[in-house]
Amino acid sequence: MKKTQNLTEGSVTKQLILFAIPFLASNIIQSLYNVADMLIVGNFSGSISMSGVNIGGQVTFILTNFIMGLCTGGTVLVAQAIGAGDKESVKETISTLITGLVIAGLVITGVMLFLKDPVLRLIQTPAESFSEASDYLLVTMLGVIFIFAYNALSAIQRGMGDSKRPFYFVCVACVTNIILDFVLVAGMGMGAKGAAVATVISQALSVILCVVYLAKTDFPFDFKLGSFKIYTNKLKMIFKIGMPTAIQNSVSSISFLFITALVNMVGGVYASAAVGVVGKFNGFALMPAIAMGAAVSTMAAQNIGAKQWKRAEKCMHIGLVIGIIASYAIFIVAQMFPEQILSMFDKTPEMIENGVAYMRSFSCDYLIVPFMFVANGLFTGAGHTKFTLITSVLSSLLLRIPASYIFGITLSMGLFGIGFGGPVASLGAVLLIAWFYFTGKWKVNTVTGEKMD
Repeated sequence: MKKTQNLTEGSVTKQLILFAIPFLASNIIQSLYNVADMLIVGNFSGSISMSGVNIGGQVTFILTNFIMGLCTGGTVLVAQAIGAGDKESVKETISTLITGLVIAGLVITGVMLFLKDPVLRLIQTPAESFSEASDYLLVTMLGVIFIFAYNALSAIQRGMGDSKRPFYFVCVACVTNIILDFVLVAGMGMGAKGAAVATVISQALSVILCVVYLAKTDFPFDFKLGSFKIYTNKLKMIFKIGMPTAIQNSVSSISFLFITALVNMVGGVYASAAVGVVGKFNGFALMPAIAMGAAVSTMAAQNIGAKQWKRAEKCMHIGLVIGIIASYAIFIVAQMFPEQILSMFDKTPEMIENGVAYMRSFSCDYLIVPFMFVANGLFTGAGHTKFTLITSVLSSLLLRIPASYIFGITLSMGLFGIGFGGPVASLGAVLLIAWFYFTGKWKVNTVTGEKMD
């Protein structure tokens, strides 16, 4: 396994930054899929199509986040096995994760084709944009297996210490996506459906390039039909570690569906479009904290597998400093230039007015999220994904939705109040995270049962 990178030796700061940068860049490029969709749809098809992309994309995002969370189980198992020098465990984990997600992708595609319209009605999709949202969701569901495959391969490579190659492949796919957006949306006037087609084709290309490359290396899986196997013990461990994170990610995404429903109640299609635009900016704004959390998770997992607990904890401390610096800088930009950011997507005055109100309050979340993502990265590396699930449920459902409803609807603060529910919820979760960290309850490797000396 020549592409395996040992993260248990050398400078923690240097390795953390070098590992996080490709992951961050990869996530930024991947986020450009949806941003390109929103930019091009907004400028060439208008607010109604943009609302369709936002609402349809929220549903797809739930499934994507679920799979990304489940893949965390594979990342942790691969990383800890590498730290312990167990090559056979690495091979079995990879085979199980890839095979399981291919099956899951096919099943979920079939189910969602029947549920897409009832789901859109459930979240109060505006009548004007219902058709656009339905078209977008139909196409993305047909291509969901490529979303699953890409995230599985990326998770495996991160666990092996390689965050560069997923970045290379997604760069090619992003360029393809933007070109197809101009052809299908701007050129052929296909609106939200064209944006979805562009996204699916681009993700498929990313997967194909990744598979072709890995099949020609000494990657522990050769992609031949006979190699698709599920090892029961590995499947159980992937679910044990990954399922809480999968549920955690899904809960977070579902909470945004509730928020979308509240927004649709308050302001209709322009408010929906505005929140969609802020959501795309928010995707970028959270990237540094997410990248640091993922880097800390992988580095901590390898070091905990090698029984270097102090080094794992040091990864968290350094990652937190880097995450805070980046996130606070983005907060300043969001507060100073909200109109300029929104007008890049659509210059409709009603959309911009709604978006500024929402961004002013929601961007306060950037001051808090580095503490959440980076600390949870350390806990995840030790296998404590059940705890990170608890913090997610607390922030996403138990706090965010009630807070958004109280500030936005009950107190009649509109979109500003709905947005303010985000930082209020994150603050509550951070208090629980601080308790878990300072009590030392995280100092147990749930994969092996070993405790920190």
